[in-house]
Amino acid sequence: MVRLPSLRGVIDRRILVNYRIDAAALEDVLPDPFEPRTVDGHAIGGICLLRLTDVRPRGLPAFVGTRSENAAHRIGVEWEDDTGERRSGVYVPRRDSSSRLTAAVGRRSFGEYYRADFDVREGDGRYAVAMESHDGETRMSVTASEADELPAGSVFDSVGAASEYHRLGAVGYSPAPGGGRFDGVELATDEWRVTPLSVEDVSASFFEDERRFPSDTVTFDNALLMRDIGHEWRDVGSICPEADVVADEPPSGTARSTA
Repeated sequence: MVRLPSLRGVIDRRILVNYRIDAAALEDVLPDPFEPRTVDGHAIGGICLLRLTDVRPRGLPAFVGTRSENAAHRIGVEWEDDTGERRSGVYVPRRDSSSRLTAAVGRRSFGEYYRADFDVREGDGRYAVAMESHDGETRMSVTASEADELPAGSVFDSVGAASEYHRLGAVGYSPAPGGGRFDGVELATDEWRVTPLSVEDVSASFFEDERRFPSDTVTFDNALLMRDIGHEWRDVGSICPEADVVADEPPSGTARSTA
């Protein structure tokens, strides 16, 4: 299988919309070998809304890079690798992009990719982002403003704790086209800066679908913001459950971010 080289770019804007989930509700959502990575007994899932700029193969100049709006549904997970060591990251059941090129290229290393339309309005510390997929399967929206602290009742006791949870979830695995394995990618950031958002309105069809999550098993928890951060996407190989193999663990020594 031909894999992509590392891709370099800038996270122009990243919003992490986070839900707390009853861990038992993920039994039919998470495939083997993934298990929920919990906080005070709650699993954490959500949607990462990314505007990426200057994305190009590492080593090429920024002016040849692409720009796109993207959404990744993700759930914090743990698993045991083939050496018996416990790993942490995210399971990404779905990725969507505004860019035909991003979807086509990403499918080679990031797992299945879908096309979507994005409506983005932002300014003066306020953000309104909506997404609807072309296949009609997924939609979401969030309206939020920059804030100083997490909402009351969050499962995280501080912004620092929420930030650390996501910082340690460096690698995301997604179902590969055709099935049979999960393709992995690391989002490695040059630095790590997270600030909270105060959410006025939020909706996400994936987490509101009661066929997937029974009533009262999913609750909005918080939202976080990142801006203007250099990054690389790095191929970390695949997990092949039938063979119980984890290929190419991620490199170390770089600040990391949840995919």
